[in-house]
Amino acid sequence: MATINENAIAILGGTGDQGLGLALRFTAAGRVVVIGSRKLDRALAAAEKVQSTVPGALVSGCENNEAVTRAPVVILSVPFEHTSATVKAIRESLRPEQIVVSMAVPLATAIGDAAVRTLGIWQGSCAELVAELVPKGVSVVSAFQNVSAQRLQALDAAVECDVVVSGAKPARQRVMALCGLVPGLRAVDGGPLSNARIVESITALLIGLNVRYKVPEGLGIRLTGLPE
Repeated sequence: MATINENAIAILGGTGDQGLGLALRFTAAGRVVVIGSRKLDRALAAAEKVQSTVPGALVSGCENNEAVTRAPVVILSVPFEHTSATVKAIRESLRPEQIVVSMAVPLATAIGDAAVRTLGIWQGSCAELVAELVPKGVSVVSAFQNVSAQRLQALDAAVECDVVVSGAKPARQRVMALCGLVPGLRAVDGGPLSNARIVESITALLIGLNVRYKVPEGLGIRLTGLPE
């Protein structure tokens, strides 16, 4: 079993737009990134793209289970409909004290409906679903749902978005610190994991606003009045 690099961040689904954007931003900040995928060739191709975009990037690609063994923080950047299967597939590779970050939103596209609506799921949120599936001792944190993939990938500009982070306090604070690696991102303490239900629903609202206001690069959210 691989030794965990405490400076590393594993991104499962780093081959998709949002996961790739996070990989670009984190490597640009000097962090080690391990991109995971169900298919090794896709992970390697994504790592190569990051390397070509961010000279000197500390990035590698591998299959999901191997990626999980290399980092203390594992970000799930997969669509909602693939979340459960992905977590079940990596469950035996997760170790106590690791943090799993849930980014997915139960958009109605999972059943062929519109992305401007969400599905009601028994656990209340995708993050709470993930928390039911991970082994004992693994913390689940909700974050990054409302950050535009296009803005993440535009490395020449700040992202300008708040990230509401929810989960148990120690793990929550660790993920909040990751937001500071991305220019323009501000972490907001979202409290317990149950608040992910509210945060996830904002994504559907933003998708509708993007359409109505014709903002293809994606809108973000800002909370006013927060103390510095």
